[in-house]
Amino acid sequence: MRAHEAGALHGNDASPSWLPYPADVNALLPGLWSATTQRAGDGALEVGGVDVHRIAEEVGTPALIVDEEDFRARARRFRDAFCGAFAPFAGADVYYAGKSFLCTGVARWVEEDGLGMDVCTGGELAVALRAGFPPERLALHGNNKSDAEIRRALEVGVGRLVIDSLPEIEQVAAHARELGVRAPVMLRITTGVEAHTHEFIATAHEDQKFGISLSAGDALESVRRVLAASDALELVGLHSHIGSQIFDVGGFEVAARRVLELVAQVRDELGHTIAHLDLGGGFGVMYNSQHTPSTPEALAAGIATIVEKECHELDLEVPRLAFEPGRAIAGPSTQTLYAVGTVKDVRLGGPHHRLYVSVDGGMSDNIRTALYDADYSCLLSGRVSDAEPAVVRVVGKHCESGDIVVKDEYLPADVHRGDLVSVPVTGAYCYSLASNYNHVPRPAVVAVRDGRILPLVRRETEDDLLALDVG
Repeated sequence: MRAHEAGALHGNDASPSWLPYPADVNALLPGLWSATTQRAGDGALEVGGVDVHRIAEEVGTPALIVDEEDFRARARRFRDAFCGAFAPFAGADVYYAGKSFLCTGVARWVEEDGLGMDVCTGGELAVALRAGFPPERLALHGNNKSDAEIRRALEVGVGRLVIDSLPEIEQVAAHARELGVRAPVMLRITTGVEAHTHEFIATAHEDQKFGISLSAGDALESVRRVLAASDALELVGLHSHIGSQIFDVGGFEVAARRVLELVAQVRDELGHTIAHLDLGGGFGVMYNSQHTPSTPEALAAGIATIVEKECHELDLEVPRLAFEPGRAIAGPSTQTLYAVGTVKDVRLGGPHHRLYVSVDGGMSDNIRTALYDADYSCLLSGRVSDAEPAVVRVVGKHCESGDIVVKDEYLPADVHRGDLVSVPVTGAYCYSLASNYNHVPRPAVVAVRDGRILPLVRRETEDDLLALDVG
């Protein structure tokens, strides 16, 4: 708890110290909302030229609303920034990380805008193929690929398989020989970098499931084994991914140095030139006023400077680079629209209290708050209000006390049943992680553009849930 800068009249403020008291509780905080989001004449939010009341009436709530113009502009901006920064060298490729959010409509956008795509399961591969995505522009990841997933990737001609362990080298080689093809592979290297992010989304430290250890000497051995199986495997390059929700290039500097030292070691000891290097993605986004993400241009320029410097010191040619933004494209392009149900004023002791605002979704459509302790913002989106700001906690309808969507935010104190509330930056890892907990059907996902509502994923129904129950 803290004293409020507005004075003693606001002494019931239960907000955390980082959350500023809003000058206008109806205002859209810059950086949180997609490019076409604005207040319409009646005060309701409008996205892509579509009023949220219309979306609620035609689509229902909860619903994830994807600003198509914003999504595609972000994808092109990353493409242009990284391709431009590495144009003086061997160039760069940008792959959209499909795990952040994937459906056939999004896959078609990504393909049309000239990006590759990273998939990490057979299911994600199936979506990409159904969308007609060129398989040569796909990369297949995964720490535990099944035989069926590997065979399908080889059969359709996926552009690269990212090998995640020493045993997988022979697994892929065996399937390639049976099919009479030469598998294009990259080796995912664990660099030991401790990314400054939540432990569940840091992926390059030693004690976790991903990658081939650099410090244990397995990385060089993995290169030896792939080169020895050259009849079945083509070593495309090396891969390193340090984690997610990363705001600066510091971690990339350490990771790039360590992977490039391996490139030099391969050159010196094995006489082989590594021509491609994938540094992954994980670029952070703004979920609330605490976060200050870098721009694609700043990230690209910073990483290009780092790679050029490290290559110069190691007497290496700068390889062709690849990057895998997902969250930074999908996240800010999307908001989730909820309808308010129960509003409960909970006393916290003394003058302190908090409004618990229950909505018609929750951890089944956004588990990130419970899973990663993620922080979100929200806005009363169906109208504007002259009421004083009140500290709220937006919670879901599930039978869990941890079913929290937004831990701390200000909404007008007169928020009530039937209001519409929007939570921004929900495009990444919300629908992808959605569940049917408590047998709640998953929400609809729609794109909006130029005043049109374009269905991407239909809302699940009770019939969908019961169709799987064969008892």
